[in-house]
Amino acid sequence: MDNDNKNMQIIEPLEFGKYYHIYNRGINSENIFKENRNHEYFLTLYTKYIDPIADMLAWCLLKKHFHLLVRIKTFDEITQNQKGGEVNKTVPVHQSFGNLFNAYTKAINKGYNRHGALFERPFKRKLIDNNTYLQSVIKYIHYNPVNHGFCEHPIEYPWSSYLTCLSEKPTKLKREKVISLFKNIEELKTFHTKNENFDSLEEFLNL
Repeated sequence: MDNDNKNMQIIEPLEFGKYYHIYNRGINSENIFKENRNHEYFLTLYTKYIDPIADMLAWCLLKKHFHLLVRIKTFDEITQNQKGGEVNKTVPVHQSFGNLFNAYTKAINKGYNRHGALFERPFKRKLIDNNTYLQSVIKYIHYNPVNHGFCEHPIEYPWSSYLTCLSEKPTKLKREKVISLFKNIEELKTFHTKNENFDSLEEFLNL
């Protein structure tokens, strides 16, 4: 019980207008993405539940875990895009993420004849309060597939935002903001070709 209380004390609140690294993994190290259609469905649910309340800067979905880098919108930004009758329906930000994870869990349970929790609880989040930290987390998220042996460079992995950063196709990803953090697209590419040890960051994230 003491350990539970300790864990509860370090959970970051999700505040309007701030940046967060949000991440989690499957309970008991279970695969949360079993095939490509699972990734696609998770992203569909993300659009439904999270797009209205947060801007996305980076993401990566792996078999056993995921990483999201978001900016929680201000209350005014959230409500100004709603119809008048919907403003009062605004739910707490953390609940929007909970709704995403619960909806995905229900779909996986139904589709794969399983039951119970799919993700560790509560979902993990870290406040990001400066641009250097933003840069590091973006690279860390894009490099996750490399670190876990799925590929040799982020450009080879389809289930992350790295390819979107390099593309010119329309996207809801805050691509211009991401590129500006690295000055320009060439600097972003260069930054993503340098090998880096993420052990200290993973220790900080308790991964």
